[in-house]
Amino acid sequence: MAFGGYEVGRTYNRRRDIHGRFGGQRQGGICTPKDYPVVIAFTGTSGRQHGYADGWAADGVYRYFGEGQSGDMSWKGGNLAIRDHAANGEDLLLFQTLGDGNVRFVGEFVCAGYDVEPAPDGTGGMRQAIVFNLVPASDLDEGTISSSGEDSVTADLQTLRRRAIEAVSTPTQADRAIAKRTVYERSRDIRTYVLARANGHCEACSRPAPFVTISGIPYLEPHHIRRLGDGGPDDPCFMGAVCPNCHREIHHGANGPSINERLQTAVSSKESSS
Repeated sequence: MAFGGYEVGRTYNRRRDIHGRFGGQRQGGICTPKDYPVVIAFTGTSGRQHGYADGWAADGVYRYFGEGQSGDMSWKGGNLAIRDHAANGEDLLLFQTLGDGNVRFVGEFVCAGYDVEPAPDGTGGMRQAIVFNLVPASDLDEGTISSSGEDSVTADLQTLRRRAIEAVSTPTQADRAIAKRTVYERSRDIRTYVLARANGHCEACSRPAPFVTISGIPYLEPHHIRRLGDGGPDDPCFMGAVCPNCHREIHHGANGPSINERLQTAVSSKESSS
């Protein structure tokens, strides 16, 4: 599976394939390129000497320790960028360091919340560490796309919009199981609203949806207008419901950028008048 041009499990050269494309900090565990809507996190066993114990939990959440080698971790720099990536409309990409400047792409993730817990720092002293609970974007899509649109037959558009706006918020410290469920529910609420807002017509070309699903919902596909891919967190102001033809052309066609721009204009007009 690919996100933003990177394939899960494939090896890349950090300097050439990541910083050569996005720029950003070439050292450290969290890279925040200023000119691109992306946050890039690096994980690996070398961080254990500084008290970082990243890894998968049994529930499929990736526990990622924030940055800061000594003393309590604080909300600044890369830690702030990971926490707020969804609210800022930024992709969160995770790479595993392999040595010799090479990294392996783990995937795109969504921050579902965080824990603050005691852990050793680089000097061996105990400190309060920020541990992010990261949910794979692929899991998020599987848990939301199939149900998107179902609630639109029982709730009015303004109610759906209110739910969607409330869903765009910064994650908080919470139990990991609750945090994971919450991020699924928020994505579902946003996608349900976006599909209802389209009212059965592609928001890019204005043509009717190509067919109706088994559940009676016009088939349109959610598209992230300002993101590298269509996985990860959602935002109703920067997300459109489009027909399959427009969706493919946006991603692969020569006219994709202009269609994407037209889509953003249409979505912005709808949201400003709501």
